Amino acid sequence: MNVVGIFLMLGTIYSGAFAKDNSNWSDPSKLPVEKAILTKAPNVPPPITRKNSAKVIVEMEVKEYTARLADGVDYTFWGFGGSVPGPMIRIREGDYVEFHLSNHPSSKMPHNIDLHAVTGQGGGAEGSLTSPGKTSVFNFKALNSGLYIYHCATAPVGMHIANGMYGLILVEPKSGLPKVDKEFYVVQSDFYTLGKNGEKGLQPFDMEKAIKEQPDYIVFNGSVGALLGDNVMKADVGDNVRIFFGAGGPNISANFHVIGEIFDKVYQEGGSTFIKNVQTTVVPPGGSTIVEFKIDIPANYILVDHAIFRAFHKGALGILKVEGKKNSNIYSGKTYDGVYQPEGPTIQKMPNVTAAVAPKANTMEEQMKFGKEVYENNCSACHQNDGKGLKGAFPPLAKSDYLMNDKVRSIKIVLHGFQGPIVVNGETYDSVMPSLDLKNEDIANVLTYVRNSWGNKGDAVKEEEVSKVRKSDTK
Repeated sequence: MNVVGIFLMLGTIYSGAFAKDNSNWSDPSKLPVEKAILTKAPNVPPPITRKNSAKVIVEMEVKEYTARLADGVDYTFWGFGGSVPGPMIRIREGDYVEFHLSNHPSSKMPHNIDLHAVTGQGGGAEGSLTSPGKTSVFNFKALNSGLYIYHCATAPVGMHIANGMYGLILVEPKSGLPKVDKEFYVVQSDFYTLGKNGEKGLQPFDMEKAIKEQPDYIVFNGSVGALLGDNVMKADVGDNVRIFFGAGGPNISANFHVIGEIFDKVYQEGGSTFIKNVQTTVVPPGGSTIVEFKIDIPANYILVDHAIFRAFHKGALGILKVEGKKNSNIYSGKTYDGVYQPEGPTIQKMPNVTAAVAPKANTMEEQMKFGKEVYENNCSACHQNDGKGLKGAFPPLAKSDYLMNDKVRSIKIVLHGFQGPIVVNGETYDSVMPSLDLKNEDIANVLTYVRNSWGNKGDAVKEEEVSKVRKSDTK
């Protein structure tokens, strides 16, 4: 073979770098050509059904844009495909990939891409450094099956990743993956803002916090609440579910757990082998896992990072909503509810997890907006996002006669907490409501919100009313 032939052979493995010999290699020009289907999280590209290798064209754009990080908090993201995480890519082991990376003309920074599925210099970063308004193309062969992170690797690398530049690429094995009913795409990541968690407005990136590994937010799919409310993932009883999960970092490992489920299979590190019957799996930054489980009963299954303050205080929280027929042989729900207070429990005082300075509302519309934020941060875990509470445990706020009949009583309960039996809509509840340590403005806003949501209709609660009750209770 002459010198030209040798270089052509090497170039088919990775444009510009030698990787591995593969006796099944074909001339890329003779392969069937297809364009990759890219999907935004939590959606997953369809399974690959072909039994042969193909030349797959991947076209991805980098864009710098400002969007919501949390309620009232904006952030300037640098995202692949205009989203965080970037689009999921699905190819097959043995495919030849022609990757087109375009950097939007409005970008202020050059960007590239390092795909952990690539054998070659920088995982493709060397061949994809792209200035604003430019497009770069490089090629690689998918030699190894598995689930892999991709991310930007332009200096400073940590800053590019911290601003949202990561995603997942799945290289299906030649034999394919076992068929399931539902597939989802979830990536956990950490964000570092100049302001504290919950501080309003456009928050710039804080390099010092990032270097110290002190994130203000740890989230699923790029923002607080990305998998809550109208964005919950959905499945049905009897479904076999597969979640492709990654840890984008830049710093924090994920401790992935689904409350109320057990993973039937966990493909550790996104590799080829799996272990069975796992409760929580650790995923390092720049790593991934594939989890599979069959759903036996209906529930709201809660996705968390089980370093649990990350879930309930920094944002690593999501829901898989499952509907279908109940099976009391698997889970009965509560079958007995009695009072047991041998030591006379006292009301606990909970810290205020809202912003350090309560926002000043000038209109009832603003009170509703700010009150919703207070509610979601402090109240929704017990009373639920829809205000319906939990039967036998936490009373409903939706269409609540107890709430609406006495405004002052409601203020006192939020101010000081409450314990003992109450009757709400004809049903008795006997639980403890902790004192939330909220500022007067926060209490006024959240009570205005709950008194005018989920079928409730009442007047606004003013800060002056809360102040009056607080003062009278301390005399």
